[in-house]
Amino acid sequence: MIGRQHLRRMAIGMLASAALVACAPLGAVTRAWLDRDSVNAGDVAMLNIETDQRGVDPDYTPLRTDFSLGAKSANQQMQVANGSVTVRALFGVVLTPRKSGELIVPAIRVGNERTEPLRLQVVGTANDPASGAGNAAGAPSAAQGNEEAFVQTQVDDAQPYVQQSVGVVVRLYFATQLASGELDLEAPDGASMQRVGDDVSSVKVLNGRQYNVVERCYLLVPERSGRLLLPPARFNGRSVGGFFDDYFGRGNGELSARSASIPLQVRAQPANAPQPWLPLRSLQLRYTTTPQRATAGEAAQFVVEASARGATQAQFPELPTPSVPDAQVFAEPPQFEERFVDGSPQLRLTRRYSIVPNRAGPLVVPGLQMAWWDVGAGAARTASLPDLTLDVAAGSGAFATPAPSPTPNATPDQSAPTPDRTLTLQAPSPARPPWAWIAAAIGFALLWIATLVWALLRRRGAPRSASGGNDGSGSNGPAEGRRATHGVAELRRALDTGGMDDVAAVLCGMAGVADIDAVMAALADPAQRAAVARMQRARWGGDGDVAGARAALREAFAKGPRWHHASAAEPEVLAPLYPPAP
Repeated sequence: MIGRQHLRRMAIGMLASAALVACAPLGAVTRAWLDRDSVNAGDVAMLNIETDQRGVDPDYTPLRTDFSLGAKSANQQMQVANGSVTVRALFGVVLTPRKSGELIVPAIRVGNERTEPLRLQVVGTANDPASGAGNAAGAPSAAQGNEEAFVQTQVDDAQPYVQQSVGVVVRLYFATQLASGELDLEAPDGASMQRVGDDVSSVKVLNGRQYNVVERCYLLVPERSGRLLLPPARFNGRSVGGFFDDYFGRGNGELSARSASIPLQVRAQPANAPQPWLPLRSLQLRYTTTPQRATAGEAAQFVVEASARGATQAQFPELPTPSVPDAQVFAEPPQFEERFVDGSPQLRLTRRYSIVPNRAGPLVVPGLQMAWWDVGAGAARTASLPDLTLDVAAGSGAFATPAPSPTPNATPDQSAPTPDRTLTLQAPSPARPPWAWIAAAIGFALLWIATLVWALLRRRGAPRSASGGNDGSGSNGPAEGRRATHGVAELRRALDTGGMDDVAAVLCGMAGVADIDAVMAALADPAQRAAVARMQRARWGGDGDVAGARAALREAFAKGPRWHHASAAEPEVLAPLYPPAP
């Protein structure tokens, strides 16, 4: 039973193998084709190669003579036809023609076989430097053939002036969905270039085929006169593909394209051009807001708008501030708005002005003027605004006086000066006495006198309070004609913590004398003189009793020193402005 089933399975397998062999092709198939038969100079073409050989790669060396090789791809695809399964290898390479005319794509060796030669027609564009003169402005043209992606470059002026802002627009057309991509445009030599704004996406139909369009804007500023060559814009990316894209020969989705380079002829700055140099396509000035009324001493506002085509914020000068003889004019910082319109940079500038009339009467505000160079006509232009005439009403206070009018019968001595040289003064009104200020001044004066009297009384009353326990034969003040530099508090501190020399110095300062002998002569209390004499013996004696002398001084001077004929009090709170001569 088991043996019969095994034999039956073997027979079925052999029959199936024989059927597959019978359906398989008798020989290998290798072929090549281009995705288009004609391209513009600078565009690319895709060369596709298909073979059923396994483990082989094409030899692209013969292509390098007339083409630049771009992205390469390699994948496999499986085909099912009439019950047979075939595995084929598909190769792709991006070709960029090196010259115009009819080019031959040579035969390519793939394993043991060769492809057939192919023909490619390369059409020179008007913007290609190799093809001669043409539309250097780079006007967009319709898509040629059936391109998956192509790039166009457009400039708004093929003959700009030095430092003129030139708008450059690069457009990428692609018919498939992109997974990734990069679009670049290098700055040419002799000019500065920067990207402006964000990319703008749209959809267009060219030659009956729908394309997605990405538009990118640049600002080109030539720095010197002469010939300037704008390099081609380049795109490299990958489209979103799948099994059926590979089956129909689209490779692995690699896309590459570039635009034609554009030559520019830069003109030098004319000798008769106004300064500052401002090359523009157009310039317009207008009032967006004007004052309905004006009052002397109050601000009235007006707004000026400038619309310039072919300029940027960095290039455009500041709107001037008008000068008005009988008013003050203040200008706020300008507001800018930049955008691209029809491939050219356009600037809108607004500035607000505040005018404060100095007096009532008619007031004329001169209109703004700006000189510029018309790049289209090649001539100097001046944009201007009309004058503003305001009827200024009288204000309040110093601005209440109207404008002076000329006197008809003025004599030579009393002729009225011209209004623009007259300084109008308001007649003084009857002034009321400033009683509040007078009262405040009197109050401050009385307060100052009271403070001075209090200070004098305090200085004179201090010795009396310090000598309250003494009799009339002496006082704590220093000797007559002397000024004390130390007080009782300092004497006590010296007795507690200082030495005998410190005590002697304090006593001399309290008496206002130079030595201790004069202190003893000035003291009225015998006990104090005895204590001082004991201190002297302790200071200068070989075995003096310092502790006993200190105790005697504390006891004798417990209530302060008593002087003969005292007439002064404790030391002054403030040092004398002019100390007495020694």
